[in-house]
Amino acid sequence: METLVCKYFSLICDGSIYVTQYFAIVSIILISLFFYLRSNGVYLVDYVCYSPPNHLRVPHSHFVEHSEFCNFDQDILDFEMRVLERSGIGDESCMPPPVHEIPPNCSLRNGVAEMEMVLFEIVKDLLSKHNVHPKSIDILVSNCSLFCPTPSIPSMIINRFGLRSNIKSFNLSGMGCSAGILSISLVKDLLRVHKNSLALVLTTEAIAPNGYQGKSKSKIMTNVLFRMGGAAILISNRKQDKKIAKYELQHLVRTHLGSDEKAYKSVYQDPDKDGVVGVSLSRELLRVAASALRTNMRELGPLVLPYSELLRYVWSAIQTKLLPSGDQKKIYLPNFRKAFEHFCIHAGGKSVIDAIEESLKLQKEDGEASRMALYRFGNTSSSSVWYELCYLEAKGKVKKGDRVWQIGFGSGFKCNSAAWKCIANIDPNERNAWSGIIHSYPIEIPVFDC
Repeated sequence: METLVCKYFSLICDGSIYVTQYFAIVSIILISLFFYLRSNGVYLVDYVCYSPPNHLRVPHSHFVEHSEFCNFDQDILDFEMRVLERSGIGDESCMPPPVHEIPPNCSLRNGVAEMEMVLFEIVKDLLSKHNVHPKSIDILVSNCSLFCPTPSIPSMIINRFGLRSNIKSFNLSGMGCSAGILSISLVKDLLRVHKNSLALVLTTEAIAPNGYQGKSKSKIMTNVLFRMGGAAILISNRKQDKKIAKYELQHLVRTHLGSDEKAYKSVYQDPDKDGVVGVSLSRELLRVAASALRTNMRELGPLVLPYSELLRYVWSAIQTKLLPSGDQKKIYLPNFRKAFEHFCIHAGGKSVIDAIEESLKLQKEDGEASRMALYRFGNTSSSSVWYELCYLEAKGKVKKGDRVWQIGFGSGFKCNSAAWKCIANIDPNERNAWSGIIHSYPIEIPVFDC
């Protein structure tokens, strides 16, 4: 490029080239520089969700019986049963082997074994599926909120698969159920700096070492809701990978309400009065989640909504300011169904999905993937949005050009959004976590009186 510039500069100095030609040449050079230096897109090549073996299933009857054998008080047992009935979780969700023991074995060794069981399988499946050699991975990011062993989870993967010694590895902990999208955000930023790179993202949660054995009802809820699971995602900014990628990242918006004390304490790990450590879910959780979503929507909306929706929103806001208080109407809620064809709402529980559907004025079919993922796999924490996307693909609902909104919520309190655009023709018959069972869904989930 420098040689080209010098060559034409000398021609101009010699007077052998006209001014118009000079400007044309400069324009070509600038355009060439633009395309040469511009950042590549961020492509989701593929992903794999963990499918637990059937012998690890936890039907409701087994869950209650197990709790009885663990000598929980009758009051606690009744509370667990009420939460379980209203959770939206079915009889096919799974727990790791140590949780099936009586009493559950919450050791560090079993936590590591669970990570190896989940992550080794999905990484192997993902890499072999696309014939990706482990040494071609440039960036490795993992997230697991409540389990942070030494060596780290990325080190387990590097050791098991023989990744390069100069790989850029990162581990996120304590970030809650929204950490999966946070990992994508970190990779997106890293790919801005590291051109022509391939990144592997691992998102999961360890169930075995984090079971609560105390009597606090706010902490016992996590025992009822969370199940084992995980996802491995292959992200790239290499131009050649665009041809094989499923999605391209359009936008990623992060919201953190940690400055608000109620939001900060809404999901909180601490010891109970007897010194037993657990994660408590406060009564303010749904209100905090709704507030975080509204804040996130205000930033995401202008990026994805059509002008017609934005104008209606602005006009309603102006009317609210100008009209007398007695004549004021509610500010118009933009229709996000005009910006996205599919929604992947974090499957934190039936009440969470209901609240988000109501906040966004979505239809029942928009929350189908979230409800079915919750019913089949339970709350798999940060990986839940990937089970939901996997469901949509297995149902043949995602078409080329469709836009997908992944919404994650997590402790802190955080709400994170990832907007993807499908850039490939998705094969619904491709083997995934829903293979062999997708024909049974959707199902009608039983509703219990409060």
